[in-house]
Amino acid sequence: MSRRTGRAAFLRRVLRGLRTGRGRNGRSDLPGLVAPVRLDRRTKNLTRRLQPGDIAVIDHADLDRVSAESMIRCRVAAVVNAAASITGRYPNLGPQLLVEAGILLIDDVGSDIFDKLADGHFVRLDSDTLYAGDTILAKGTVQTAASVTAAMGRAKEGLADQIRAFMANTIEYIGRDFEEFIDGIRVPPLRTKLGDRHALVVARGYRHHEDLLALRAYIREFKPVMVAVDGGADALLEAGYRPHLIVGDMDSVSDRALTCGAELVVHAYPDGRAPGLARVESLGLPSVLCPATGTSEDVALLLADEAGARLIVAVGMRHTLVEFLDKGRPGMASAVLTRMRVGDKIVEPKGVSRLYQSRISNSWLVMLVLAAITTIVVAVWFLPVGHTIITLVGLRLSPFWHWLTGLLK
Repeated sequence: MSRRTGRAAFLRRVLRGLRTGRGRNGRSDLPGLVAPVRLDRRTKNLTRRLQPGDIAVIDHADLDRVSAESMIRCRVAAVVNAAASITGRYPNLGPQLLVEAGILLIDDVGSDIFDKLADGHFVRLDSDTLYAGDTILAKGTVQTAASVTAAMGRAKEGLADQIRAFMANTIEYIGRDFEEFIDGIRVPPLRTKLGDRHALVVARGYRHHEDLLALRAYIREFKPVMVAVDGGADALLEAGYRPHLIVGDMDSVSDRALTCGAELVVHAYPDGRAPGLARVESLGLPSVLCPATGTSEDVALLLADEAGARLIVAVGMRHTLVEFLDKGRPGMASAVLTRMRVGDKIVEPKGVSRLYQSRISNSWLVMLVLAAITTIVVAVWFLPVGHTIITLVGLRLSPFWHWLTGLLK
């Protein structure tokens, strides 16, 4: 039997299991969780399609915090990972967040799971085994609070090696590319004006939902220019705002965000290559290129600085070693140099929310309303026209008063 024939026979058994393993309303008489699967090797793409109750199938070694939080917000029923959610390189927080949220996490089931399933298939997950009816699709390791704690402890033991490698890459980067950060980047021609304005630069990273919520009063009063870094545009739309600028590789931002009317700045390599340009052009959207080293987050901050922003509030940016390792970055030199160049313009969201107070406090609003009511009452009572108003109101209300007193008799 050829490999193709064998795989076709297996898929026929799977489909037969999918038909026979469910009762009415997608329920199964067999034990375990029965639910549709959504699968993608890129977790950030998968979270756009997830629905509450889905089983998410991913291939994500060292599952990061941002991805875990996205799946928790999608209210998935379970996560099946083709890879190891904690490899031991560093103490990543994603698995711990999923387990604490009560989401079943099955690890290391193997990448061939992607050849056996398609989006929307109903499967049954019982303990560490994924079934189609009574056909076994994959087996893995159930992660529990105890197993995650033990794996995190082992990962912390190897953190020193990661720090040494991280700092070596950082120093190498500084020695190679620091000239650009001294000279600054070349700002492309922009319709959006940032001169002497506040800029809110949003990346879809740690705590961006909470930070945007805490900054509502600041945004309402100062009306900063909204600069989104790739998927940060979707974060702004979800929070009820529309980005003015979208900066990035355009690989993790939705079509909805790209077509929302924002000005698009495609991050290109120093030699002019821009992988994200093809997607923008396929949508028929105008854009400008910004060649620069570093990450799209760095480019967005430098762009706001060079364009003359008076203050830059950075939301969802990465700062700690674990956050950079979660992102898969071998060094943080570009972030360090960017912070050094932007200097005292940049402010963290928590600093803004703690220091900022609306110019009109709640107590002053209450006093203002009471003063307005008092003014109206005095005017109606003492002015000649006031008695006329009172008489007219009395005539209008007299039928209602007679009806009400009639009910009480």
